[in-house]
Amino acid sequence: MIDISICICTFRRPLLLKRLLNAVFSQNSNQERLEVIVVDNDVHRSAIPVLNEFKKQFHDRLTVLELSESNISLARNAAIAVARGKWVVMVDDDECPAQNWLNCLLAAQVSFNADVVFAPVVPEYAEGVSPWIIKGQFFDRRRPVSGTRIDDKDARSGNVLVRKSFLDQLRTTSGAGPFDPAFGKTGGEDSMLFRRLHALGACMVWCDEAPVTEVVPLERATAFWLLQRSFRTGQLFMRTELAMFPEARRWRRALWLGLRAIIQLCMSFVLALVLLPLSPVKAFSWARVCASQLGKLNHFLGAHLHVYGD
Repeated sequence: MIDISICICTFRRPLLLKRLLNAVFSQNSNQERLEVIVVDNDVHRSAIPVLNEFKKQFHDRLTVLELSESNISLARNAAIAVARGKWVVMVDDDECPAQNWLNCLLAAQVSFNADVVFAPVVPEYAEGVSPWIIKGQFFDRRRPVSGTRIDDKDARSGNVLVRKSFLDQLRTTSGAGPFDPAFGKTGGEDSMLFRRLHALGACMVWCDEAPVTEVVPLERATAFWLLQRSFRTGQLFMRTELAMFPEARRWRRALWLGLRAIIQLCMSFVLALVLLPLSPVKAFSWARVCASQLGKLNHFLGAHLHVYGD
């Protein structure tokens, strides 16, 4: 009997995928009750040589799917559709867990009777990353105490355990599910999923004992990339927030959020300028807040950044 289905979507990261699969198949948990599902979302099938290598060794315990359309929601849905486990674990192809990672996730689920268990994603900086990037902790995420109840603000699809029956309840208006394909190129699909799970009453908790590391390559460790990510995060916040609001009251919510974004934009811009000569790192943190507010306002123009696929 399969208890755990580990679902991985990969896009042009064969070496990192190989590292992840080695770590997954080296877990201390009962390997016989574990399956791994990998979706290669690259039209050029860049992951296939690595997957064929592992398939020869692990046979039916590894399921390989190919999806040519670059859409992270469709890829995640494809993996979940064939998952046989009572529990689904989602981990990204640039992440890597320690040996006791899975046991810690499962122990937290039992301890807190949870439907969803989130765990830390810790940055692993590539050689040559500027010291000010590391000092600013721009890739660090909040780490509450284990057992803390989590809402959609801290929810994400990297390093998370989810009860499969809850995922099966969710279907998008297009009939696909549980991730909405409309968010499959822009991102935000995970925010929408966990907002909906939260609305269903799922018990979502934190487990700080099950971290994974996430590679931060040089091309991401730049001021431009960080500002662009903050801008996109603002866009996605506004889009997902309004999507979950009742349509009849959505315009009021949009008006309030827009006015609030304008006020926060002005405040963060002033703080960034004032702090620039005193503390450039703190000034840049406020510049990121400024970019996020611009992203929220830009949402109303109807254009969204595409970050997945070609």
